[in-house]
Amino acid sequence: MTRHTLSVLVENKSGVLARVSALFSRRGFNIESLAVGPTENPDLSRMTIVADAESQPLEQITKQLNKLIEVIKIVELDTAAVQRELLLVKVRAPLADRSQVLQTAELFRARVIDVNTDTVTLEATGTPDKLQALLAVLAPLGIKEMAQSGTVALGRGPRSMNGAGTLRPVERTA
Repeated sequence: MTRHTLSVLVENKSGVLARVSALFSRRGFNIESLAVGPTENPDLSRMTIVADAESQPLEQITKQLNKLIEVIKIVELDTAAVQRELLLVKVRAPLADRSQVLQTAELFRARVIDVNTDTVTLEATGTPDKLQALLAVLAPLGIKEMAQSGTVALGRGPRSMNGAGTLRPVERTA
């Protein structure tokens, strides 16, 4: 299996996420990461889907996705794309260990977003590898709680998903 990152531009309507994820499920693919959010056009959302699949079955899925009316465009992003994840992690940090937590945060360019008597909460963004490395360094100190987003990604350079500088508006029917 090979890891693939798909950027899927869809109409910003209810039910679209369910139809897209159901398509992967019906084909027996596990979605490793799924992030959905609005774009610069309020009528459109971008789904960033990371899945393990062979190239041929992935091509079948993209063909099926293209048949969905709400799907505007699908692009498979290569390794040169800009890809980031967000990590919030609460670490045990009594006064004796606090300086080590703060030095680790600085080393990984993480932001301290909450401090109390027993814990420090950090916010970090980066590649999955960078975030895993941060977690590995923090683990001996005691991770109390964490939340990690899925991958969000954009292709590098001036091209947008429709090949021009801006995205076309979606025509709505009443």
